[in-house]
Amino acid sequence: MQKPSQSPSPSQSGTRIAHIGIVVEGLDAGVSFYRDILGLPQVPLEDSDGARIVGLAAGASLVELLEANRPDSPIAKFIAKRGPGIHHVCFSVDDLDATLDRCRAAGIRLIDQSPRVGAEGKRIAFLHPSSTSGALVELTEH
Repeated sequence: MQKPSQSPSPSQSGTRIAHIGIVVEGLDAGVSFYRDILGLPQVPLEDSDGARIVGLAAGASLVELLEANRPDSPIAKFIAKRGPGIHHVCFSVDDLDATLDRCRAAGIRLIDQSPRVGAEGKRIAFLHPSSTSGALVELTEH
């Protein structure tokens, strides 16, 4: 019988889940569940891309709750079309530029052609769901 592999610690290299983005209709109700019921500590994050964002630490990963702060924002459009729920998964990689180069070489459709700064102050880039089996994928660096 094989031993289960250990999850890498944040200081180890390799790709890992950085955060899961969840769209909520109201931050108060969302924060209450994750913080008060599940006991996840709140982490300060900057608002970004037309969304108010609250971060909650889940081990080495975060849960980002996203609430639209403009009716024309990507989050407002998402909630109007699909309702609340999982919006994206963010993977932390060793080298964002090299990973984007591999994506281009493989024909992966990029939403962000070049990295930009995200809510955690780190460089990020999004990949289109049409190239990632239907999931919106965000990439960031450790």
